[in-house]
Amino acid sequence: MGLLSILTKLKQKEKEVRILVLGLDNAGKTTILKKFNGEDIHTISPTLGFNIKTLEHRGFNLNIWDVGGQKSLRSYWRNYFETTDGLIWVVDSADKRRLQDCKAELHQLLQEERLLGATLLVFANKQDLPGALTALEIKDILDLDAIKTHHWRIVWCSAVTGENLLSGIDWLLSDISARIFTLD
Repeated sequence: MGLLSILTKLKQKEKEVRILVLGLDNAGKTTILKKFNGEDIHTISPTLGFNIKTLEHRGFNLNIWDVGGQKSLRSYWRNYFETTDGLIWVVDSADKRRLQDCKAELHQLLQEERLLGATLLVFANKQDLPGALTALEIKDILDLDAIKTHHWRIVWCSAVTGENLLSGIDWLLSDISARIFTLD
C-alpha cells in the first residue's frame, strides 16, 4: 500500500476537507462564508489576514480558509496552499473593470504545484446587483474552458441572499469526495 493510499484511507475515516476561499478584495468571500454558516453578514469589514471556519456539512468536516484579497496580501496566498482539497474562487460579477485582473490572478494561481488536483468552484457572486454579468459571461471572460488541470464549475450566486451557495458547495464536496474518499 503506497503512501497516497494510506493518506487517502486516513482522510476517508475523518471525512475532513480543506477548502481555500480566494478572490480579489471586495468579491464577497467572507460574506459567502458567513452566510453559509448562518452568521450575521451586516458587519463585515475587509479581511486583513485570514478567517478559519470549521463546519460540519453532509457528514464532512470542512476546514474553510478565507484569505484576504487585497493586492498587498496576494503574495501571501501561497502560504495557505498545502493540502488544499478544494478552491473556491469568488468573483464580483458587477465589477467589470477588474475582471481581467481577476482572470490573471486565477490562472496564475492554478499553475501552483501545491494546488494541483484541487477542485475549483468559481462563484459568480453579487448576482443580486443591477448590471451584474451572468455566470456564462464570467466563464468566457475568465477563459474557464482553457482550464484542463482542475475539475471546475462556475455557479452564479448572491452572498447576501444566499442563493445558490448550497448547490455550489454541494457540487464541490461531491467532486472532492469522488476523488479522495473512494477507497474501501
